[in-house]
Parts: sequence; C-alpha cells; structure tokens
Amino acid sequence: MKIIVPMAGQGKRMRPHTLTVPKPLIPIAGKPIVQRLVEDIAQICGETISEVAFIIGDFGKEAENALIKIAESVGAKGTICYQDEALGTAHAVLCAKHALDGEVIIAFADTLFRAKFDFDRNKDGMIWVHSVEDPSAFGVVKLNEQGVITDFIEKPQQFISDLAIIGIYYFKDGNNLKNELQYLIDNNIKEKGEYQLTNALENMKAKGLQFVPGKVDEWLDCGNKNATVYTNQRVLINNAANKEDYTARFDKSVTIHEPCFIAAGVEITNSEIGPFVSIGENSRIENAKISNSIIQNNTSISNINFANSMIGNHVVLRGNAGEFSIGDYSTIV
Repeated sequence: MKIIVPMAGQGKRMRPHTLTVPKPLIPIAGKPIVQRLVEDIAQICGETISEVAFIIGDFGKEAENALIKIAESVGAKGTICYQDEALGTAHAVLCAKHALDGEVIIAFADTLFRAKFDFDRNKDGMIWVHSVEDPSAFGVVKLNEQGVITDFIEKPQQFISDLAIIGIYYFKDGNNLKNELQYLIDNNIKEKGEYQLTNALENMKAKGLQFVPGKVDEWLDCGNKNATVYTNQRVLINNAANKEDYTARFDKSVTIHEPCFIAAGVEITNSEIGPFVSIGENSRIENAKISNSIIQNNTSISNINFANSMIGNHVVLRGNAGEFSIGDYSTIV
C-alpha cells in the first residue's frame, strides 16, 4: 500500500500562521497535521505502507526532511514531489505519478478524521464522505440503491447530495487513476478553471469501475484559525485516555483543567490552563488564564487572559485580554 499526500497549497485562510510554516506542518496537540493524518491512515488501514509520497510547493529543505521522517515513522519510504503551480486536485495527484500503481490511498493534508476503515477490495475503489449542511463548497457523491457511487459533482450550486468528499480515497489499482489524470491534462479538460479529480473519477466510473463510499465518524477541518482550534479540542478529547499527569511538573500556583497537551520544557507559574489547550516546547507562561487555544514553541505569555486563540512560535504576548490569532516572531505588549 502507498499513501499519496497532496499538500502544496499556500494555506491563505490560515495566515499569518502559514507565512513561516506550511499549514500541514502546523502542530495540533503536539503533532503536525500531516503526521497525524499519515499515522491514522497507517494504523487503521491494516496494511504495510511501503511509501508515502508528499506533493509540496517550495517548502524548503527543513520541511522536506520533516516529511521524510514522518514517512519513516510508519515504516515507509518517504518521497518528495513538487507541484509548482496550483492547477487543481487532479494535477496535484499526478505530480506523484511514480507512486500511482497497485493499491493507493490518496489523502489531502488539510483534514483530520476519526473512523474505522473497512476496505471493500471487491470494488475498484472507495471514497470517504461525510454528511454536511452546506454541500455547495465541496465535491459530493450520489449513490444508487446498492450503495454504489453513481455521480461525482464538484461544488454543486443546487442540492444534489449532502455526502461531501472529505479528501481521502482508496484505489485498488493506481494505474487506472494515473491514466485518467493524464487524459485530463493531455486534453486540457478543466472544470472551474482547474483539473479536477472528480472528473477523472467520473471517467473511470463511465468505463465500468465501481466505487463505494466510506463513512467517517468525525471530520475535522484545519482550514482557518477557528476550525483549527476546534480540531485541537476534538483531538485532545479523543486522546484523553492517554493524558499525562501534569501535577508533578508544576507547583501549586498552577491549575491544569484537562484535557491539555503541554510539551517538554514548558514553564508555567501562577496560571490557570485549560481545558483544551496545547502548548509547544520551551514556552513560558505566567500570571495567565488560558482556555481552548493553541500555543506553539518558544513563546512567552504573561499577565493575560484569553480563549479561542492560536499563538505562533517565538511570540511575546503580554497584558492584553481577548481572542488572538498571532503569527510567528510577533511581539504584542
């Protein structure tokens, strides 16, 4: 089994946090989004992962090395592929054409999920979906009475189905997909100005290949600050069984309301933390009350109360109250 992870987007909705760190490498509860995605798939797919191919933009060598280590952490070879221009989901996947053979999972790195995968290898592929209130912002699928997908529709303006494609796909033979993706590019077949993966799926279906839906228990978005803070909350709740006892790490002036994640080297004094707070390595917090927030590494926070916030790396924040979205290397005093 191979995993292909398209993640070359600029993450504009997550700025300022993506100005210095690619969105999939932003930590949620202590782990980068893309690491959680790869580990979750590797754990629940029940197959040995031979390769993880990451499709990226110009992220720099440090980010590339981090991605290789993520692949190696699940026992797989890591490869880096480049998408130099944002030409759509079909174009992005084809940038890893060398990995499109045999069994393949494609997982776009802007989402997390909670599910138990159950592969139906009698079908040609599976598309994981989740019911949404407003399907107009997503690709959706229609099903027949046998539960087989009959239509793939990209961002329908009229209601067709509420089963949104969450960005995780299984293909029994990646070569079939590769051929259809190449056909779209060679014939300049675009929809809404881009090469769409849903068009390739439609072509495969028209040739007799059968796809069935997979369902997830929970679909967690990391598209903007508020969504990411909520996803952090859900990850902390779902991992509460593995929580650390923080009472030995801090003195009696510190109150921790679980669930929280507090990394190594964090110093906290005279503060109330949580619930739903993640704090990165070597950050320092004093005289503060913080809940439902993400704080990254090497940040200093003092004399402040806030919630529903996202604070970057190497930030200095003092003496204000409210709700924040602060990027790396910022000072607010």
